[in-house]
Amino acid sequence: MESPPDGLPGYRLLTGKDDAAFCQRVSEALALGYKLFGAPAATFNGRDVIVAQAIVWPTFEDRVVRA
Repeated sequence: MESPPDGLPGYRLLTGKDDAAFCQRVSEALALGYKLFGAPAATFNGRDVIVAQAIVWPTFEDRVVRA
């Protein structure tokens, strides 16, 4: 597939509380065909660990500028 399904963007940043639901969202994106892009990030908001993971569609990956 040349572009992501359902009009999804080529680059996405998934964020949320570090829990099973977040892991499920990342797993679902990988099952659709997205690839992990870079390392995950984590922070603490005083109550929960909040995580972020960038993902890209494979055909979009070459167009993303890595800092």
